[in-house]
Amino acid sequence: MVLGCFLLTGTAVAQSESPGLSSPAAVVPATEVPATQSPATPVDKRIFGVLPNYRTAEASLPFARLSAKQKFTIAFKDSFDWPVYPTAAAFATLYQLENQNPSFGQGMSGYARRFAGSYGDQMVGNMMTEGIVPSLLHQDPRYFRLGEGSGWSRARYALTRIFVARTDSGHNTFNFAEWGGNGAAVALSNAWYPDTRTVSDNVQKLLIQCATDAFSQVLKEFWPDVKRHFKKKHGG
Repeated sequence: MVLGCFLLTGTAVAQSESPGLSSPAAVVPATEVPATQSPATPVDKRIFGVLPNYRTAEASLPFARLSAKQKFTIAFKDSFDWPVYPTAAAFATLYQLENQNPSFGQGMSGYARRFAGSYGDQMVGNMMTEGIVPSLLHQDPRYFRLGEGSGWSRARYALTRIFVARTDSGHNTFNFAEWGGNGAAVALSNAWYPDTRTVSDNVQKLLIQCATDAFSQVLKEFWPDVKRHFKKKHGG
């Protein structure tokens, strides 16, 4: 699935190359969207019709801050949406085959513990990076999709958003929610991973999680392009 995502994303990058497009505009100060403004096309909440996409917003629209309740709503949806469970099952299967955390054992008992750990990783990571830490530090957990510019500039932008976030006032700042939230999630995961509690193990898990988030943001950036490509190809 990951290989397929890379290939489809590469297609979208190639198609979006256009020298006539200008650089994206600067960040718009925080403001409520006027009631008279015509609504934008709603963001697709399913990438490939499956992967949750609840925290993507269009950078071209006027910035409107989220309340703490809205942040926790996004985190809740990403944590308990149905695709999270088959994803956890897939990771548990991989960990079972590789015999990761051998103290879990094999058989159904070992698989159940690996499934619970995999789901716990996703749930705690989402709640920390999208709900708890953004609310405490007044950061916005959304990914603001450019949707214009050259393919490589958009890909670079998407990858670097794990380092850059917006505050509740609409200004750019270091993405403490991403690194602090995932760091807290990794620290908590030591409670259910007795075999990987060393510093090097924790650093590796943190880097893998942040890299996964960076790749997911590339998918969020180019998914509408990929979707349009398939619609044209099949005459939609």
